[in-house]
Amino acid sequence: MDDGKKYLAELLGTFVLVLIGTGSAVVAGTYIGFLGIALAFGLSVLVMVYAIGPISGCHINPAITIAMLAGGKISAKDAAVYIVVQCVGAVLASIVLLSIMTGHPGYNLATNGLGQNGYGAASPANYSMMSGFIAEVILTFIFLLVIFGATSSKAPVGFAGIPIGLSLAIIHMVGIPITGTSVNPARSLGPALVVGGTALAQLWLFIVAPIIGALIAALVWKYLLEDPATPA
Repeated sequence: MDDGKKYLAELLGTFVLVLIGTGSAVVAGTYIGFLGIALAFGLSVLVMVYAIGPISGCHINPAITIAMLAGGKISAKDAAVYIVVQCVGAVLASIVLLSIMTGHPGYNLATNGLGQNGYGAASPANYSMMSGFIAEVILTFIFLLVIFGATSSKAPVGFAGIPIGLSLAIIHMVGIPITGTSVNPARSLGPALVVGGTALAQLWLFIVAPIIGALIAALVWKYLLEDPATPA
């Protein structure tokens, strides 16, 4: 596949995930609740796996790209560009969401935000920084473990998007009250850069914790679960 097409696919895929996911919270959260938001994130990934998976692999998440790099499934060059374009797509999505929300007379960026992640007073249910860190590591670990398994050579061909999307949805069902659920540094970066303030100050956790969880999953899969005779 042409490199430019792969990179554009990753940008567009991340744009869709962040716009629909955070948009479901900001635009429709009072109507659909946490369950609806969780499904919006999960279904966004599911449909994008089939839309751009054949082009780029549909990482749309720097933590996934880093885990795939650690597992030897992507080159360093592609990984670096993937991460950059994923972040660009996420920021563009947050800018577009803000432009939509400014058309609502009751919307205030400082009060309503853009679906940013947070801990402590910025957590939806006031969970501590430590709780948020542990949750983000473990939830990302679970997500990546599903991805490695669903895309392995022994998994049914053509069905990877379903378990991957559903796993992201169930992760959000648990994680939304804790941090708003990141498990994706780009998804956290977009809203944080546009909102600023506390969201930007707390962004470090939503970069570090998902990467740690993803790397643990890559190691567990490679050395404990993967059959070396039939690599993923």
